[in-house]
Amino acid sequence: MHRFTLAGMFLFACLSYAQSAGSIRGTVTFQAGQTVAHDATVHLEPLGRTVRTGSEGNYEFTNVPPGRYELVTHLHYFNDERKIVSVTAGETVEANFRLRIAATRQEVTVTASGHQENVLETFQTVTSLSGQELSTRAAASSLGELLDHETGIAKRSFGPGTSRPVIRGFDGDRVLVLSDGSRTGTLSSQSGDHGEPVDPSQLERVEVVRGPATLLYGSSAIGGVVNIISRHHELDEHPHAGVRGNLTGLGGTTNGFGGGSGAFEVGVGQHLIWASGGSQRTGDYSTPLGKVENSGSYITQTGVGAARYGERAFWGISYNLQDGRYGIPFGPETEEHDEAEEEEHHHDHGAVKIDWRRHNIRLNGGFRSLPGFIESARAYANLSDWKHKELEGAEVGTRFHNRQWTFNGVAQQRRTGRLSGSFGAWGMHRSFDSVGEEALAPPVEQNAAALFTMQEVGFERFRVQFGGRIEHNGYSADGARSRSFTGFSGAAGIHVPLTHGAAAVFNYTSSYRAPALEELYNNGPHLGNLIFEIGNPDLRRERGNGYELSFRQSSSRTRMEVTVFRNDMKDFVYLAPTGRIEDGLFEADYAQADARYLGAEARVDLAIRPGLWVNLGFDAVDAQLKDTRTPLPRIPPVRGRVGLDWLHGGFNIRPELVLANRQWQVFPIETQTAGYAVVNVVANYTIATQHVAHMFGVNVFNAADRLYRNHLSFIKEIAPEIGRGVRLSYTVNWF
Repeated sequence: MHRFTLAGMFLFACLSYAQSAGSIRGTVTFQAGQTVAHDATVHLEPLGRTVRTGSEGNYEFTNVPPGRYELVTHLHYFNDERKIVSVTAGETVEANFRLRIAATRQEVTVTASGHQENVLETFQTVTSLSGQELSTRAAASSLGELLDHETGIAKRSFGPGTSRPVIRGFDGDRVLVLSDGSRTGTLSSQSGDHGEPVDPSQLERVEVVRGPATLLYGSSAIGGVVNIISRHHELDEHPHAGVRGNLTGLGGTTNGFGGGSGAFEVGVGQHLIWASGGSQRTGDYSTPLGKVENSGSYITQTGVGAARYGERAFWGISYNLQDGRYGIPFGPETEEHDEAEEEEHHHDHGAVKIDWRRHNIRLNGGFRSLPGFIESARAYANLSDWKHKELEGAEVGTRFHNRQWTFNGVAQQRRTGRLSGSFGAWGMHRSFDSVGEEALAPPVEQNAAALFTMQEVGFERFRVQFGGRIEHNGYSADGARSRSFTGFSGAAGIHVPLTHGAAAVFNYTSSYRAPALEELYNNGPHLGNLIFEIGNPDLRRERGNGYELSFRQSSSRTRMEVTVFRNDMKDFVYLAPTGRIEDGLFEADYAQADARYLGAEARVDLAIRPGLWVNLGFDAVDAQLKDTRTPLPRIPPVRGRVGLDWLHGGFNIRPELVLANRQWQVFPIETQTAGYAVVNVVANYTIATQHVAHMFGVNVFNAADRLYRNHLSFIKEIAPEIGRGVRLSYTVNWF
């Protein structure tokens, strides 16, 4: 009798739960709404559930508790689409999606908070590039080239192969570059002639967090984070059946650009294997004044991996090999020496090439739908082994080796009332050494560890986010003083929804940064920065206080984000000119003083009519030492952008005008840079069927063949930016 009673109670409870829950269903199609999208993924946040569309393009979530949810739809190389739905007890909500390729789109990020969310819902300011937008930039051979002219982002360079992103005026060790959430282990932060090589045709997405991101990523993220995401499954751990893949062909003028890449994934049950490979090559590029010698580059990349995605647990392993070479254009002044001086200064060989190679091994895994306080947990271990040598003609000048182990583990808390959040631990061991004429620093071992947490409290009319990170960095150098730093970073923000899809966000961040290796130990002529550098092993930690206010709005006719920010830096580390000349270079000490960064940026998209948008952009930053009001070096000028985005069926065209003001606020050893106006035009045509998509792209850059120079280039006087050219791309995807 008791058994029947218990069974009846259990059945009654199940029926009661089913009646109190709802469901969400819909269909995913392509742009025109005629062809269904088979095997697209649909995510339900914050529940963390994922389903795939069937042969008719339909999907369904059942047993969804009443509440407000975000749906995000993804299919390779198409832009993610997002909708907000509200579920009530016993109701079935219908939400249909149309995947498309266009510049004006719904952007999704995982970098800002550690879990997937729409960029308009984040506390920090984020730029996310994916799909066809990455394909149209596939001729970029380094990360700075890829992101140049994005709002709030500029490029520092010593030639096309060396460029690196500058975020809101911050450069070097204050901007952290990640690959799938792990530090890349390159040396681009240490020198102007070292770059972040990248092949955009093999990327899933690139995300940029503008402003301090020290809570999740540490003291090297005091200015911002750039995260290069290689595959969709690095974001969403779920299997798929069958074969997916893509092939891309590229070509272009003005620098003899050519390349190609391919990738495939094979899913069987809960298992997935993948492989990718590609190569691209450029010659010396041309400007309105002529060709810039020794500016060519090439990059090749190969990757393989396997993973298992179960209902409760998942794991993956991958290996990637990248190698390449890029030229460092030098001006005549580096070659004009008499014979005696040439014998004395062996580094004056003129043209130099950087020959580099990077091995990367990554292990990751985790658990989800856990009982108790922790809902899910993820961890990775990553090894990056970077080597490069500076070739001076047939001779090897200097060799660099940077081996870096990193570990990161994050636990996602189960939502309790209004509170949700995550906490974790991070560790790094780094071994750096260099041999040769420009071996400025001794061999150094760096060990770092951190504990961090980020929490969010949701109220009826606003959300609050807060957190902290305690981090330790220790340096052990051969023949030099060892240093140890421990500091705390904290942040708090408030997100207030307004009417008509608008929101206001305010953030405060107190950031800690340990001095970088080169700031402590460099000593000697450094052609990569065109300075004779003198490090300071007595440097103190750097402390920043950042304030940011943003207004965001998204509707069927408008997308807008306007931000003002200020960063006050105590004991800011910078290169202070001594007034002396050493080895033909300005001598400069690494010194400390208080500084401030003040700026604003805006991005506004306005719909004139269905399918036709106006795109506007603006950014400005003013950075100086507080006491002397001396401008800091290599700060981007005021910039603006005006463009159109017209979509008709599968055809999309985007002309734009990029404007930059004259940069007259310069550091004592800098020269002013003239303003410029550059016209670019991008056009794409997409043919999408149920299982195959063909994408054709044309990119016309510097259409007026304007002579202009980048203020953040170390060699701007001898190497103007590229002249008029055309790049063509073709990609076929099957899924």
